[in-house]
Amino acid sequence: MDIFADIFSTLNLKGALYFRTDFSSPWGVTVPEYESVARFHIVVQGKCFVTIGDEIVELNTGDMIMIPRGRSHILADSSETKAYPLEKVLADTGYDGSGVLTIGEGDPRASTQMVCGHLSFREMANHPILQSLPDYLKLSNSCRAKHPLLDDILRLIVQRIFADQLGSEASITRLSEIVFIELLRSGLNDNVRFQSIVSAFQDPKISHSLRLMHAKPDHPWTVESLATEVAMSRSRFAHHFNSLLGVAPMSYLSDWRLQKALSLLDSSRLSVQHIASQAGYQSASAFTRAFSAKFGRSPTDYRQSAA
Repeated sequence: MDIFADIFSTLNLKGALYFRTDFSSPWGVTVPEYESVARFHIVVQGKCFVTIGDEIVELNTGDMIMIPRGRSHILADSSETKAYPLEKVLADTGYDGSGVLTIGEGDPRASTQMVCGHLSFREMANHPILQSLPDYLKLSNSCRAKHPLLDDILRLIVQRIFADQLGSEASITRLSEIVFIELLRSGLNDNVRFQSIVSAFQDPKISHSLRLMHAKPDHPWTVESLATEVAMSRSRFAHHFNSLLGVAPMSYLSDWRLQKALSLLDSSRLSVQHIASQAGYQSASAFTRAFSAKFGRSPTDYRQSAA
């Protein structure tokens, strides 16, 4: 099975909220923090400075930045320009979500044009992959040549949003989801922990154990049974798994079962008892205790709040 497909399907990765910008200097926008969201900005024309915490990232034409964990950030024409909250900018410009978000009335040849959007995850979605992501991933225009698939997808996104034709929004939604996954696979993320997790999916033994857990989360797996399946000793398997993923095998499985349960609570009308069984719990009460301890609310309360 494709573990990445299972992970991002379960975490409900979705592309949403796409718009074009045309900003003439001076301009500055503070984008608020949002949980369970990954944002991206592609510079089509001009230049943009992105401030994330204490770090300032310069983007030029063709560059892209992905901010995968929803951190607040500032977009501006210079690092010195005053930035206004996004809500104020939208209200002042009267932007209703369609067409082009425009600031200023300067020379369009000197303006900054961008394609902006975000991808969302299910509320309380979690996985070691998400935990290991850095504050941002930058794909420079020069680097795009080294990643032709990503380059082609980004070109298509820009073409679709500027064409503004029937089906463009649906097309961009799917393409942006692919961009997120391809960025993770591209090797641009040099974070040590992330690289360790990626290596777990490439390791023949550990990846096999992950496929087993993802394919049959309701199976009564133990460290011993998983070690046997991958032909390793119990201690060596547990140590190797933990060293790569930063979590013990049974902790990974417990967390993943609860993520599958979140997905089922959202997407099905199955009873809590049935979901408990599919998630590998012997009783609804045991499942409710584990779910409440992890998420601070019962499965029933979660389903009602999500309705």
